[in-house]
Amino acid sequence: MSESSTPAHTLPPDGHPRPGTLYLVPAPLDFGCETQVPVEDSLPAATLRAAASLGHWVCENAKSARALLKRIDSVAPLTVPIQQMSIRELPREVHKKGDHGGGFDARGLLVDLQAGHDVGLLSEAGMPAVADPGSSVVRAAHDLGAPVVPLVGPVSLLLALAASGLGGQDFAFTGYLPQDAEARRQRIRDLEGLALKRGQTQIVIETPYRNEAVLQALVQTLQPNTRLAVASGLTLPQTQISSRSVKAWRALPERALGKLPAVFAFGR
Repeated sequence: MSESSTPAHTLPPDGHPRPGTLYLVPAPLDFGCETQVPVEDSLPAATLRAAASLGHWVCENAKSARALLKRIDSVAPLTVPIQQMSIRELPREVHKKGDHGGGFDARGLLVDLQAGHDVGLLSEAGMPAVADPGSSVVRAAHDLGAPVVPLVGPVSLLLALAASGLGGQDFAFTGYLPQDAEARRQRIRDLEGLALKRGQTQIVIETPYRNEAVLQALVQTLQPNTRLAVASGLTLPQTQISSRSVKAWRALPERALGKLPAVFAFGR
């Protein structure tokens, strides 16, 4: 990996600089939580070293990106001071509507990559471009002929699926459920139909403050024999993972979930 403080890569015979490499840098899953885990407990040493060597970034939020870089610096010293880094944010509109298939051209965010510098792509938690913005940046890097390298780190969807006891051979992540109560119930029924007919595990997420509403809707709407798994606070000391039939969920005296990031999976 080239250090970002060095000149761009040597010019090839055609006179144009070779693009740098786009590194997909995962972040710990404790964003927005009261307790933060040691960064080295979430990210392996090779990922920390790779992130520490970069001086050019595209991120979801510059403030949280700088905060994570400070945590990385405590265990893997940064080769470029944060104040001297190039940090470019994805537009807010991309956060709201998603950046895959939405017509957003991310090449403008990759001028450093085109100049031959290695660039890190970072979201606020987990793997960028998975349940988070970033796919447009990855697609643009491919279109520019740049190598794309995903680094190892936590992905909440796969951690939850692995711990759910549900089928992991055929599964679908469908994002957020509708906020309207009736639309949410209908969406749950539709997804359950796919799960029961095809054996395809369905995975959804929600913002922490809506956890309780989503859990109640799932327990009330799904059929009694459907299995529902809930994984909250993954990789944190408060991790809770429960997997049981909806009938068993309904028999619980209480179903408090709290306001930690959660993943919901259901199927047969």
